[in-house]
Formats: sequence, C-alpha cells, structure tokens
Amino acid sequence: MSNVRVDEVPGWFSRALDAPVETGSVDVEGAEVRFRAWGQVGPGMVLVHGGAAHSRWWDHVGPQFARNQRVVALDLTGHGDSDTRAEYSMLQWGREILAAGRAGGVEGKPVLVAHSMGGIVSFAAAHEHSEQLRGVVIIDSPLRARTPEEEAARRQNAFGPKRIYPSKETAIGRFRFVPPQDEGIPAVVDHVAETSMRQVDGGWSWKFDPKFFLRTGVDDVLERQPRCRTAYFRAENGIIDDELMDKTVELLGPTAIIAEIPEAGHHVMIDQPLQLVTGVRAVMSAWAVEDLKLRNSEQVKN
Repeated sequence: MSNVRVDEVPGWFSRALDAPVETGSVDVEGAEVRFRAWGQVGPGMVLVHGGAAHSRWWDHVGPQFARNQRVVALDLTGHGDSDTRAEYSMLQWGREILAAGRAGGVEGKPVLVAHSMGGIVSFAAAHEHSEQLRGVVIIDSPLRARTPEEEAARRQNAFGPKRIYPSKETAIGRFRFVPPQDEGIPAVVDHVAETSMRQVDGGWSWKFDPKFFLRTGVDDVLERQPRCRTAYFRAENGIIDDELMDKTVELLGPTAIIAEIPEAGHHVMIDQPLQLVTGVRAVMSAWAVEDLKLRNSEQVKN
C-alpha cells in the first residue's frame, strides 16, 4: 500500500471543513439522535459511519456531495454525540438512519452511503424499508462476517472499558484505527482523532459506548438479496478477502454495481476520500439515468 501522508493541508479539505453545516437532533424511540447536514433541503443522501466511529468522519466528504443535493451524516446511538441505550440492534439503528435523514432535510427517498458496520445496518434497512430508499452504497463491509471492531472487542485487543485520559493531547496520542491503518491524509486523521473524544469528569474519553458491540444481529436478513438498488465498494487493501468478496457478490445479486477502490485501506475516507467521492458520484449518476428512463417509460404508457 502506498503511503499518502503529506505535510500540507489539502485545499479541498480546508474548503470542505469551511462549508456551511447545520446541526440538529431527532428523538427516535426515546433516544436523541444527533446529525450534521450540508446543502439545500431536498432530495439527497444519508452518510452512515462504522462501529465506534461517528458523523464527523464524514466532515470532509459530505460537502463534496452537497452542491446539488441534501447530505446528512448521523451519529448512531451509542456513538458520537447521540444518546446511549440499554441495548442496541441493527434494525433500530436502521430506523434511526431514516429518521435522521427526514429530520435533517432529505426529502423523498434517500440514498444511504455506509461504511463497515454501517454497511450491515444499511443492508438490513434495505430489507426492512426498501420502499423508503432510493438505493444503498456499501463500503468495505463484511456483510457475512464480524466487523473488525467486533472482532477486536471479542479478542480483547481493543474497545475494552473506556479509559479516561488526563489531557486531550494524551488521548489523541492513544487514538488508533481498528483495523490498524497507518496510511492516511494527516489533516483527515487529525480531524477524526480530535472529534472522537469528549471532556468528562477527570479528563478526556472516547465518544462511543462499548456496549454497542453487544448489538443484536440480523443473520436472517444477511442471507437474502437486497430489496433495493445496491452498490458495493471494496477497498483494495481493506478487510474483504477474495473468498468473502465472492460471497458478497453472490449475496448482492447480478444487478448490483461492484467496484474496487485502488490503494485504499479499510477506512477509505481516511486515505482515499476523493476516490471514494468519485465512485459514489458515478453510482448516483447511473441511478439517475435509470430513474429518468423509468419516468420516461411511465409517461409513454400513460
């Protein structure tokens, strides 16, 4: 894997973080779900983070899509600035995604763009709420296996009881990606690390609830082909090996858009964000053509 670390802050990154952003929240079954939003209210997409991550992993990505659509990124409960719950489930997170999209200003059927564990959540949502979705874009997600975060927690390699660090600088020094990923754009890495913690009594700690790893599964759903349009991006140097990729292609079916992002590690938005943006834009364009053809066909019938 090539090392893409550079010293300077890219201009596109600075412009993305300077873009106007709205923040808000919505109550979903007794818990406050926080979100961030870019662009004009209207049709658009919802960005869904992975396990132990949060909405601000998308701060440099969301504005790239916001020129002609509404873009919402949420904190699933147990993550970021959203509330915690006594227990978590994939299907409940799916309902949070749809609620945050509506509350955040996405009109009509959103496209979900989801990474890792968020991809599993969105795949489940595509079964439960297919009529409410325009499509789902899944990024390096192990649909038929444990996520790397769950595996690390199971092996007790990471995500044990949350530690409290005496200073923000100490906490940042302990920040690590799971699975490990050294390659990345320094400005992006620094931004994600700095927004991944909060001040608590006695110091600083991470913005996730370790109990989210005990979420209930959706194994039955993960054995059925999705009920709405689906695209899948594999990271060239990510967590999806050839055997799992073959199973994923079989699961998604012949109509799914499948592509690989070159030079990318599992955390694609960290080391290859612009390639990711280009890929998602291409999918959105292809689906827009499909929608136009369908509308024209219906007009001819009428």
